[in-house]
Amino acid sequence: MKLNASHKKALGIIVLLVFINLVATQFFKRVDFTSDGRYTLTESSLDLVKTIDKPVLIKVFLTGDLPSEFKRLQTEARYILEEFKAYNSNIKFEFVDPLEGDLDAMEVANQFYENGMSPESLNIRENGTLTERLIFPWAMAEYGGMQIPIQLLQKTLTQSNSEMIQRSVQNLEYAFIDGMTKLSRERTKKIAIIKGQGELADRYLADFLSTLKDYYLIAPFTLDSVNTSPQKTLDVLNTYDLIIDAKPTRAFTDEKNYLLDQYLMNGGKAIWLTEQVIAEKDSLYRASKKTVAFPRNLNLYSLFFRYGVRINPQLVNDLYSAPIVLASGSGNSTQLTRFPWFYDPLGNPADNHPITENLSPVKFEFANPIDTLESNLNKTILLESSNLSRVIGTPFEVTLDEITKEPDPRLYTTGHFPLAVLVEGEFNSAFKSKLKPFTLQSPKDKSPQTQQVFISDGDLIKNQLESGKPLELGFDRYTGLTYGNKTFLLNVVNYLLGDESLVKTRSKSIRLDEMNHEEIESTKLKWQLFNVIVPMLSIIAFGLVVVYWRKKKYKSY
Repeated sequence: MKLNASHKKALGIIVLLVFINLVATQFFKRVDFTSDGRYTLTESSLDLVKTIDKPVLIKVFLTGDLPSEFKRLQTEARYILEEFKAYNSNIKFEFVDPLEGDLDAMEVANQFYENGMSPESLNIRENGTLTERLIFPWAMAEYGGMQIPIQLLQKTLTQSNSEMIQRSVQNLEYAFIDGMTKLSRERTKKIAIIKGQGELADRYLADFLSTLKDYYLIAPFTLDSVNTSPQKTLDVLNTYDLIIDAKPTRAFTDEKNYLLDQYLMNGGKAIWLTEQVIAEKDSLYRASKKTVAFPRNLNLYSLFFRYGVRINPQLVNDLYSAPIVLASGSGNSTQLTRFPWFYDPLGNPADNHPITENLSPVKFEFANPIDTLESNLNKTILLESSNLSRVIGTPFEVTLDEITKEPDPRLYTTGHFPLAVLVEGEFNSAFKSKLKPFTLQSPKDKSPQTQQVFISDGDLIKNQLESGKPLELGFDRYTGLTYGNKTFLLNVVNYLLGDESLVKTRSKSIRLDEMNHEEIESTKLKWQLFNVIVPMLSIIAFGLVVVYWRKKKYKSY
């Protein structure tokens, strides 16, 4: 049978389409047309997703009768999970309504709470009325017989729904990747928590350490054995990748300093949460309502000086600060009131660095200013006070009466005092050309490339307690505000231990355009009529055009 021109054209199109499909099966490419690339997975996320070799099932409980803003979070979560599934078919997901059927809401909420997934009760304004809604902003990831909850809702200081959704959407990729990382990756890096120098008790470190245990191996480490077995103590300490010293209160001996120095000279890394001033907020709640801030000698001055920093025995007083909550009245008429408290500065990012990108304000208590010294080391100021801050020398009497006084703006003109500093490079030993307190087999005067972070407030890592149980780090139970302490410290640890990919995923920035609810309410009728009438008119217009065209085409027949 001989093909005419039209048949040949059709056959050519079919052959071309078949060829394009065959070529397309050999290549995989997804295109993200959003301006902020919100659906483009980071390279680290893709690397992890591609290594998943067993089925992962993610159950998302953020579903059901949700308010409009949380519908957006649900939709964005679905988009991200679809991206994961597109790159690895082992990743499967489903949306489950916890309140489906006739289940009792409070009973379901209690079950979630017992499993570490606290539901959220929100006051939602819709259609001009305020209603209370119970939602479950959680997901559960299952892999290899293990389960881990994934928190989808990230609270902010202001607690407004729009800001919560903005931050939560930004955090979605990290939340899912973090959960899969904890389930699929073997823990190999080791962290030593220094003990024996009056550091914070375990109950005040509980929340942060329990978070770190999902990523790394953690153990307490005391330096007391340095007096009897210095070489053995150093050998054991060298097996750890990172040390954390959380608010020491007793002075270090030269023997312990030399041990720590040689650990660093062997490539070890450190996070120092060190205060050079004795000042505790609890002392203010006594009858006198005052305390005296004194300098604290930890015998770390020369050690830190050689490492390029100096933590000064002064207090940072900042107008941009966290509030203090005080009780007034008595009996049933007792009220809790917030007052400005300038000794709790809120640390803000000083430089563009992955550790502090998209970070909420970090709460400090009686922080000290840090000086960075001239050296060949690379120093990055991570957090600093605001431009409306000053330093106060010690000894100095701190009293609660200050909340009743108006600050003098003429005193707050310098500002931007470093509160957390990252130092990187090859460090010189603090004991170089000095008499050593003991003999080691292979002492070193210079370190390989390594890193340290200096934070001038030990309470930054301290979680509050309620009924003896630790609360989440960064949450203030007196004000209900949540600060960025936990995220900051987790970023620091991940960065120092080479997990910078987790830091970048966690700090991914996405812009969501906020909805103006008042404008939506005022123009609702107009858009409802538009959505009903315009489609009908379009169909009628299309029909008239088709009828006219057909009449014109066939009128000669």
